[in-house]
Amino acid sequence: MWKSGLHVWLLCVALVVSAPTAGAQPASPTVAFDTARSWLGFEVRTRFGQRLAGEFPRYQGAVEHLPDGNHRVRLRIATSEAMIPDRPRYTSWMRSQSFFDAIRHPWMEFVSEPYAPSLLHDGGPLRGRLSLRGVTRDVELEVAPAGCARPGLECDIQVSGAIERADYGMREWQFALADQVHLEVRVRLQETAP
Repeated sequence: MWKSGLHVWLLCVALVVSAPTAGAQPASPTVAFDTARSWLGFEVRTRFGQRLAGEFPRYQGAVEHLPDGNHRVRLRIATSEAMIPDRPRYTSWMRSQSFFDAIRHPWMEFVSEPYAPSLLHDGGPLRGRLSLRGVTRDVELEVAPAGCARPGLECDIQVSGAIERADYGMREWQFALADQVHLEVRVRLQETAP
């Protein structure tokens, strides 16, 4: 479900994700995203019904295992490398001052609130703070219920969300683009040594 967006994002995606389940071996304090098997994407719709689907090929993500048993996600996404595949003109526009303003703000960041590991199995809201274009706001993303016993290791952790462009100062092209930017994130985590 494309109920997400740039949040990163927004974004992020990221979100989400931690991983080991009850009965698993104790995890290390931080587990990194497996960037070779994870994917972060976004979609913007035009007022004429066209969908501009893009992706963030460069990012850094990790899940922190907190002392109280909860987890927290930290995600940095390179807006300077955001792209719309096979559409170089749109890619340049997305990176420009009109949208991500990647020269002045080459990264967007998401930090989740602490959450229970059961969120990855059951699904539900993932709250946190998204910083984009020099603006930081509270966001809420949605984690889909897991389709396996060890989310992030045996199957993707799927997260979606949406942000309003105007909330982050992206007010240009209001006549041509819808205000919402959707984000979809599929996360795999790196295996840790036993």
